[in-house]
Amino acid sequence: MKQVQKQPLNPIWKNRQRVRTATLSSHGYDKGQMMKKLQAPVLQVLAMVLGLALSAGSARAVTAVEVPVVQIRAKAVPTGFELDGVVQPVQQSTLSAQASGRVASLLVKAGDRVRAGQLLATIDDRETQTGVQRSQAQVAQAEAELRNARANAERSRELQAMGFVSKAALDTANTQLNAAQAGRDQAAAGSRQSALAQGFTRVTAPYDGWVLQTLSEAGDLAMPGTPLLMLYAPLPLRAVVQVPASLGDIARSASQVEVQGPAGKAGPQWLVPVARSVLPSADPVSQTIEWRLELPTAGAGGLVPGQQVRVRFVGGASERMVLPASAVVRRGELTAVYVVAGQGFSLRAVRLGSDHGAAGVEVLAGLSAGDSVALDPVRAGLSGARPQTAAR
Repeated sequence: MKQVQKQPLNPIWKNRQRVRTATLSSHGYDKGQMMKKLQAPVLQVLAMVLGLALSAGSARAVTAVEVPVVQIRAKAVPTGFELDGVVQPVQQSTLSAQASGRVASLLVKAGDRVRAGQLLATIDDRETQTGVQRSQAQVAQAEAELRNARANAERSRELQAMGFVSKAALDTANTQLNAAQAGRDQAAAGSRQSALAQGFTRVTAPYDGWVLQTLSEAGDLAMPGTPLLMLYAPLPLRAVVQVPASLGDIARSASQVEVQGPAGKAGPQWLVPVARSVLPSADPVSQTIEWRLELPTAGAGGLVPGQQVRVRFVGGASERMVLPASAVVRRGELTAVYVVAGQGFSLRAVRLGSDHGAAGVEVLAGLSAGDSVALDPVRAGLSGARPQTAAR
C-alpha cells in the first residue's frame, strides 16, 4: 500500500500568512480579544428580546379578557311542534298563447320586473291581420246593403200610400230591410271577433310582478294553450306546510300558529298569519293535509317564493331549559358553548332543540341547571379569558 506524501505549502501562501499575523500583532489584537468583542453585541440583543417578552407577558396578565356570562335555568316557553314549510306567492299565473302562430318576439326574461299592461311577447299576426281586413270589408258590404234596403222600404211605403203598390210589396221591402240590418250586425260582430283575435297575438302582463320563468323562445310554434312564461306578484306571500294527518287535530286546536320570518338584529322573528286555509282532504300518498298561511305584508318583505321556513304550532307553555342564541358556537358539525370552569372557560358540546325566539334556544343535553355559559363565545375562546365577577 503506497503512502501519500504531503505536498509542501506554497511559498507564496506562507508569506501571506506571515504578513497577516504580523499585521494583527502590530495592532495589539489577539484571538481572545476578538471573540469577546463579537460576543458583546449578541448578548445585548438577547437581553432586549427577553425584556420585551417579559413586559408583554406582564401586560397580558394585567389586561385579562373578561367575558359576560349567564346562568342556565328553566323558563316557561310555548310548547307545540314545528314543521318545514315553503313560501309561495298568493298571486301566480302561467301566461299561455291564445292564438296560433310562431312566437315573433319574447321581450322579457326570468327575473325582470313588469308592470300591468306591459307587452311581454308577440305572436305572428299576419293571419289574424288578414281576418281583420276581411271582416272590415264585410262590414262595408253589409252597410251598403242596409242603405239600399232602407231606401227601397221608404219608396215602397210612399207608393203604397198613393195606391201604386200592394200591401204585400211593402211587407217584402220591410223584410229586406230587417234582413239587411241583421246582416250589418253580423258583420260588425265578425269585425269585433277579428280584432279580438288580433289582440291575442300580443301577450301583456295582467298585474305588476316579476317574471319567474320563460317557457318558450322566439321562433317556437305557439298554439292556443301553449305556456309562454310564468309571472308572480311579490306580495302578498303565503307559507304552505304539509301537516301529517296524525297531527291534524293537534294543529287545529293550537292556540296560535307562527311562521319564522327573516332574521333581524335580535334573531329570527315569528310572524302571525293574517289568514289561513286548510284543504278538506289529505294526500293519499303522503298522508298529509295542506295548510296555507297568508303572511302579513309588513313582515314578509325579506322572503322570496320557494324559500323554506319553519312553521310553529303553539299549544301551551311548559318549563324548558333555554339559553341565549348568542352563546352558541358552531364549528362544522359541532354545536357547543363555553362553560365557566374555575377562573376560565371550557368548550362543551350540547344538543339543542327548538328555537323559542326571544326566550332562547332549548337545551336538550350537555348542560345542567345552574351552569354558567359565556354570552360571547368568540372572546371566551381567547387565551386568558375569564368570567366577569358580576354575572348577568
